[in-house]
Amino acid sequence: MNETTLTPGTATRPFGRGGLRVGPVGFGAAGLGNLYAAVPDDVWPGCVPAAWESGIRYFDVAPHYGLGLAEQRLGESLAGLPRDEYVLSTKVGRIIVPRENPEGANDMANLFDVPADRERVVDYSRDGVLRSVEGSLERLGVDRIDVLFVHDPDAHYREALDGAFPALDELRSQGVIRSYGAGMNQSAMLTRFVENTDLDIVMLAGRFSLLDQSGLADLLPAALARGVSIAAAGVFNSGILATDRPTPGAHYDYAAASGDLVAKVDAIADIVEAHGFTVPELAAQFPLRHPAVSTVVLGARDARQTERNAGLLARAIPDEIWSELAEAGLISRPS
Repeated sequence: MNETTLTPGTATRPFGRGGLRVGPVGFGAAGLGNLYAAVPDDVWPGCVPAAWESGIRYFDVAPHYGLGLAEQRLGESLAGLPRDEYVLSTKVGRIIVPRENPEGANDMANLFDVPADRERVVDYSRDGVLRSVEGSLERLGVDRIDVLFVHDPDAHYREALDGAFPALDELRSQGVIRSYGAGMNQSAMLTRFVENTDLDIVMLAGRFSLLDQSGLADLLPAALARGVSIAAAGVFNSGILATDRPTPGAHYDYAAASGDLVAKVDAIADIVEAHGFTVPELAAQFPLRHPAVSTVVLGARDARQTERNAGLLARAIPDEIWSELAEAGLISRPS
């Protein structure tokens, strides 16, 4: 392990090269944007206070989440908390603008249960970055953002390289932001960005988990070589690793999990349960074993989920369990 303890409020790690530090678990705010289903107005306000009480001091969001709703709700939740005591990241690449004649449309096609009275305009240009930041600052109600990620530029590599990254480098050199990077659910393009820009943080979703360790082949060694920090997201792989055993209809990477995957998770559970631990604890802690990973970002829809997520790091998994899983061919050795 990188630290002798993983408890959110007791150990921090460097996050980028700008002097930021984060605990081993961060709060992912997509749920505040009504991801998959609307979160009641008497429920979502409990998320951030529960995270704060659990020692979490890193909060990640994006304009994409709920067409700006997640940023608005996160900003309301952070209001009144000491700004110098938490790290805030959001993303660029999609500008949120009013939609003409929405006619009762809903955004569920993009997985968010919100009215589609606004829409996303994909823009990875310098001007697009600056417009996106301006909108995020307004929705969040803060005077600064610590980290900006270029969000999912899968089909826009050249535009991001020529437009977004130079703009972010300019903002960092001016002291407007502390660090910048990219957030994606693939490791190959993130590796290219690590090698061809001066970013210092990346967010890798779903590609360094118990079930998918493909990031070990390219991104993680490249990040170590360049002094780039990694925030690991999507560590439950859309839900199959979020419960002690796969539930009926369990999802993996936004689709129904195959029988082979369910069997693999059951085999992992057999081993960890024999030692008194759970699959979610294992899933949350696995990425943190690699020295390039600074934090694991976990989403939640209510205070109970938030507290449960923080608790997944309360007991460090013993080395012998990791060794047993590796010897059984169920995981790769992370370092």
